[in-house]
Amino acid sequence: MGRMLLNYRLAVAALACFSLTCSGGSSSDPEPDGVPPEVLAHAADWPLPGRDYNNSRATNDSTIDSSTVATLGIAWSAPLPGAGAYGNAATTPLILGDTVYIQDLSANVHAFDRESGEPRWQHFERQFLIGPNGVAVGWGKVFAIDGFKGVMALDAETGAVLWRQTITRTPSEGVDIQPTVFADLVLASTVPISLNGVYTGGDRGVLHGLDIETGAGVWEFDTVDSDDLWGNPDINSGGGAWYPPAIDIDRGWVFWAVANPAPFAGVPGFPNGSSRPGPNLYTNSLVALDAVSGDLQWFRQAIPHDIFDHDLVHSALVEIGTGGNRRTVVIATGKGGTVIAHDIDTGALLWETPVGRHENNDLEELQGPTAIWPGTYGGVLTPPAATDGVVYVATINAPSTLSPEVPGYIGAPLGVANGQVVAIDASNGAILWDVEVPGDPLGACTVVNDLVFTATFDGRIYALDRATGAEIWTTQAPGGINGWPAVAGDLLIWPVGLSRPPSLVAFRVGAVGS
Repeated sequence: MGRMLLNYRLAVAALACFSLTCSGGSSSDPEPDGVPPEVLAHAADWPLPGRDYNNSRATNDSTIDSSTVATLGIAWSAPLPGAGAYGNAATTPLILGDTVYIQDLSANVHAFDRESGEPRWQHFERQFLIGPNGVAVGWGKVFAIDGFKGVMALDAETGAVLWRQTITRTPSEGVDIQPTVFADLVLASTVPISLNGVYTGGDRGVLHGLDIETGAGVWEFDTVDSDDLWGNPDINSGGGAWYPPAIDIDRGWVFWAVANPAPFAGVPGFPNGSSRPGPNLYTNSLVALDAVSGDLQWFRQAIPHDIFDHDLVHSALVEIGTGGNRRTVVIATGKGGTVIAHDIDTGALLWETPVGRHENNDLEELQGPTAIWPGTYGGVLTPPAATDGVVYVATINAPSTLSPEVPGYIGAPLGVANGQVVAIDASNGAILWDVEVPGDPLGACTVVNDLVFTATFDGRIYALDRATGAEIWTTQAPGGINGWPAVAGDLLIWPVGLSRPPSLVAFRVGAVGS
């Protein structure tokens, strides 16, 4: 632990400039142990799941903008053979230098040539996953999800397996997250869902910090703050994280959004989650942990005793204000369809803004079958973007009909109503614009210069004007989309996991006549 603490302090000292606006390192930059040298060297590409440690999903280091977007055309397409529970790609690729890395929903890991899309290497697991999943890159390794049970490290040059580490505690727990890397650790989480069980009694989500060299556990944070699972471990389960955390590298804090408790809405004899009385901490909460030790710094629960599967799943750091009044706030959002801002030091609520359609979601109990908006596949299901003091979210308007004593685990039907993309002032929560998007925008939000990109479940890609939300450009992908893109230079690289075959598609500026 002492070595890790020293490494982390060195990282903070050397990386004070590494932020949303960092344009990348050079070969003469220091390479501290706490942050991968690859992340420093390729900061102008897309080296982390959210592009940077703020989870901004935003870049100004691209030639794609409103004046060039109409010239985007397919430069190459690389197959992602196999199939998972939801197509074969529910993740974001990473771009580091001349290589693109991605994990598909068959747990296979691919390294493609950035220029041509030709495979550099491929590691095949041929498992069947729910997702999301994906890769992190650092210290000469590619870290990926090892089926439902854990994390594996591959050699970044060859794809050879270096280690595997199981982090699940029961056969029915799973790992459905894209890992990330910081402070000499791989960060990942378990959830109470896998192909072997869905919210099985006794299962709990645990956040993990794993040693980069061996995969050994360095720390764990149990997101269920109850030894007996809120009083009934035979029935109750919950917690865990589905998406990688935002990280403040100056404070050395990791901000995780924690998922829902179960059962929901209830089971026979225990309506409306009555098998788990109380707030069910730390579910539906934002938790701030020390990156080195895993110790809790603060938490704030968004929805106590959730009975609608309204996971809090996303976190991001956003800088607001000007001059001496500049400060960073922590944004959290998820399937409850509310965007929430927190004080970074204390977790105190600053503002909260509902987005999308809301109906019956404020009920504390159900009397009979009830349509809930947003439903279990609704709200802000996929990652937001944030830059220049503005948060952008893609909202799914999909309802679920839930009953007080019936588990509602399957999810909301899609295609019921159009979705929305919403821009929110991060200083006060005011909605700057709110536009309807035909279909279900499961392609997240990504900011590229003066554009906001999203995509729908039926494969339509949209570029919207950042200032107004007006549609600037649209194109039809080769198949349906429930993954989110990476952007570097003149390339927009998007997983198209619902095409036949599933594929990773690279759009390049100038591929269509200007």
